[in-house]
Amino acid sequence: MAQPSLEEQYWLKWTHSRDPHAGNMLVRKYMSLVHYHVQRILIGIPKSVSKEDLFSLGLTGLYDALEKFDYKRDLKFDTYASFRVRGAIIDGLRKEDWLSRGARERAKKIESKIEELEQEYLRTVAPKEIAASLDVTEEEVLQTMNEGFFANILSMDEYMKESEDKEQQTYSIRDDKAVLPEEELLKEEMYENLAKVIEGLNEKEQLVVSLFYKEDLTFTEIGHVMSLSTSRISQIHSKALYKMRHMLTKIMEQA
Repeated sequence: MAQPSLEEQYWLKWTHSRDPHAGNMLVRKYMSLVHYHVQRILIGIPKSVSKEDLFSLGLTGLYDALEKFDYKRDLKFDTYASFRVRGAIIDGLRKEDWLSRGARERAKKIESKIEELEQEYLRTVAPKEIAASLDVTEEEVLQTMNEGFFANILSMDEYMKESEDKEQQTYSIRDDKAVLPEEELLKEEMYENLAKVIEGLNEKEQLVVSLFYKEDLTFTEIGHVMSLSTSRISQIHSKALYKMRHMLTKIMEQA
C-alpha cells in the first residue's frame, strides 16, 4: 500500500484531530490562492483600499474553507477554497463603505457629464471626450467608472440577498443551503443583463473580458495570446469595463 504524501498526512491529522501544525502547513500551502484573488480584485477597486485588508479578508475565507472542507469528497480543495476566499473578500467589501465620498462624488460628476454630452451629441460618448470636457485624464475617467462598475455588481448581489431576506422574514426558518426560486430568478436576470452588456463590446474587448474573468489568465498571459503588450491589454480591459458599467446602468434604470 502506497505511503500517503506529506500533504495527505496533514489532511488526515487536520481532519481527525484538528492538529494545529497540520492546519498551519495547509494554510501555508494554499496561501497563494489568497494572493491570487487579492491581486485580481484590486484591479477594479480604488487605490485607497488596503491590500492588507483584502488579504486579511481572504485569509478568513481560507480558514473557513479549511474548517468546512470534507476531505473525503471528490473535490479539489483549491477549487472549493477559491470560492470561499473570493466570497469572503467580496462580503467584506460589501459590508464596508469602501468607495470613499470623494470617489462617489467624482463618479456622480462623470455620470452627469456623460448624460449632458450624450444629450448634446445624441450618441454614446468616449472616455476621451468626457476627460476633455472635465479637464482630467482619460485614465482618471476609466478608473472612476471601473470602480463604480464594481460597486454596481456588489449592489446587485446585495439586492438579491435583501430580496431573499424580505421574503423569509419571521415566518420560516431560513435554510442557508437551500436554493430559493426567487434567488435563482434574480441571479438569472443579472447574468442575462451581463450577457447583453458583454455582447455590446467589440471583439477584442469581449476576448479580454472572457480570458481574464472566465479563463483566469493574467494581463501578461492575455497579451501573449493576443500578441499585444500588457499595458495595451490593461487599456482594453479598462475601456471594456467602462462600456459595461455604462450599459449596465442604463439597463438597471429601465428595469
